[in-house]
Amino acid sequence: MSSQFEIADNNFAADTERASSAYVPPLQRTEGQPPPIAAHGGLSYMSFDRDGDAGTAAALEDALAQIAEGEGQRVVDMIDRAPPGPIETRWGRGFRDYDGCLDHIRANGIKAPEGGLALPLPYTVHERPTYSVVPSNAIWRDPERADIAAILRKNEGGNRRRDLYFPQVLRDARRIGEYYPGLSPNSPECMDKLGVSLAYLESKCTNIYDAAEVERVYYPEIEKLLLEFFPDATDALVYNHDVFDKDYQGDRTEDQDGKNPGVNANYANLVHNDLNDNSGRVRCRELLTKNLRNFGRQQHYTEEEADAKMSRRFMSINLAKPIETVEQFPFVLCAWPSFADQPYINNYRIYDDRVGETTRFTYRPDHEWYWFPQQKPTEVSMLKCYDSVTDGSVSRWSFHTACIDPTAPADARCRKNVVVRSFVFF
Repeated sequence: MSSQFEIADNNFAADTERASSAYVPPLQRTEGQPPPIAAHGGLSYMSFDRDGDAGTAAALEDALAQIAEGEGQRVVDMIDRAPPGPIETRWGRGFRDYDGCLDHIRANGIKAPEGGLALPLPYTVHERPTYSVVPSNAIWRDPERADIAAILRKNEGGNRRRDLYFPQVLRDARRIGEYYPGLSPNSPECMDKLGVSLAYLESKCTNIYDAAEVERVYYPEIEKLLLEFFPDATDALVYNHDVFDKDYQGDRTEDQDGKNPGVNANYANLVHNDLNDNSGRVRCRELLTKNLRNFGRQQHYTEEEADAKMSRRFMSINLAKPIETVEQFPFVLCAWPSFADQPYINNYRIYDDRVGETTRFTYRPDHEWYWFPQQKPTEVSMLKCYDSVTDGSVSRWSFHTACIDPTAPADARCRKNVVVRSFVFF
């Protein structure tokens, strides 16, 4: 049964959709899931569309208003002024830096099961929605708004200063069957239960730095893998990718218009998820009807056809495949059951033509983390970023981060991998 909160949201969204050209998704929380920590009660910024701007002006106004309130800066000041050593939070002891947290883990004898790893992971300690203006936004290059850009730039720098490291234990994801008897990590049932799984692929893509080759060779391979992995699926669409290589010496330039994501020198070192109740549906819709930032097969759905396709189950899956065995900066994943009753915290990514929504989470000691030690080039780690099923019968998403493996040798090579984003339809 829908709550009054959900009914009100859905009615508001429906009324707004009739008055605007923007697609406004209903906020479809999982049964029992708490309300998100979000602006406007969790409504998509599409609800505040002005002449086709998809709510970007409203999001910028809210970002500046929140900065003016000063709460984010107060959190930064609290961390900066705290005495040396651990910082007590409502969820447990956090640490300003990786080494301080690692010393705590070793001093307290925190151990991991066989194949696992005890290490620091970075979480936000700010339970407020946050705003991030993407580098391509025109505001950064508009001389008439230079004063506003300066305020936003200072706030961007403060975002990471509201994170702390907390001790966590990683389990070996290849041994999931030991923790969940009968459950194989190489199965759709594992994805449904935990939001994570593992597949295998012998790719014919020889150069992940060539965006055209990745699209031509790797995208179809992954779409085939997904359809085989999920036998009930009817369609799979890989729509973009990222390349991660800290040591890459070539051109890293990103060119969205040319469908080239560039090469990332930095790994996403914060506990987060790429989508949420709103953005899972919005991202799918804009791909099907507008091909917005779609690097893959072009889509040509009408609004009515998209309605029909999205009326059935669909999922967003991220797939990460290394090009050599991972030695350092592994990609780690958190299982849905351990945070299903925890509110997520919205981060709004403000583009010129859309407001994306990603999510962050505060620390809990019982978060169930997994990794694939020494992940091989033929192993594809899979994590769910969104599922349209809301009745509580399946995982809605996972969250994830990169981390530093303290057991790796000093000369360990940094992770080199390609991450693709996809939607799977049933």
